[in-house]
Amino acid sequence: MSEPLSDGDDRPAPRPARTAVVIPAAGRGVRLGPGAPKALRALGGTPMLVHAVRAMARARDVGLIVVVAPPEGATDVRHLLDAHPLPSTGHTADVVVVPGGVTRQDSVRLGLAVLPEEIEVVLVHDAARPLVPAETVDAVIAAVRAGAPAVVPAVPLTDTVKQVDPRGDGTPEPVTGTPERALLRAVQTPQGFERALLTEAHAAGPAEGEGATDDAGLVERLGRPVVVVPGHEEAFKVTRPLDLLLAEAVLTRRRAKDGF
Repeated sequence: MSEPLSDGDDRPAPRPARTAVVIPAAGRGVRLGPGAPKALRALGGTPMLVHAVRAMARARDVGLIVVVAPPEGATDVRHLLDAHPLPSTGHTADVVVVPGGVTRQDSVRLGLAVLPEEIEVVLVHDAARPLVPAETVDAVIAAVRAGAPAVVPAVPLTDTVKQVDPRGDGTPEPVTGTPERALLRAVQTPQGFERALLTEAHAAGPAEGEGATDDAGLVERLGRPVVVVPGHEEAFKVTRPLDLLLAEAVLTRRRAKDGF
């Protein structure tokens, strides 16, 4: 991270290095049903991936967005993003598209591999969270730049959660515990990291199987601290058809209120 100038130094303070965002968008999202990959499903007439890229670009400190596309569809994703240019926000974020891997972890690793050397802070954002407010993105970046090596936005749980003994055959599952709800948080994205730490965490992560669904979990495995900042109720993940209906309602309200 950039060191502050000492007292009495009259040189201009250096600008922070740009923040980069990696958006893994190579998954198919089968829970939304048959059709296009989840990230390419339309929301308000525009693919969710485009909304997610625009949400990251609205954050004032984001200068580079790396979209990790399905391996066979990187060219199509590039054409899609070119057809939906970023809105004018007073600053410009570059958008790069690279082919992804088999798992989400593979895709994030491939996105990290193309980052310029000067990038110090990296966010990882789910393409299926298209409506995260810029204020949440800014808060995550600010927390990393303030010294937290890994930061996740999260919201308190509203439902009681039960721990169970899983059954894979559809039979009733015995309850084994009830965690204290006040100690639990539902984690969102973008998650923010010191670039070197995230690279180390992915290098040390499992090489086989499904890998990690949460980048902060890889950091936790290294024994490094992860902190939580307030998330936002509109940063929910669009996974099921009902989520898509809710996202449409949120987008309609934003367009009516703010011309979003």
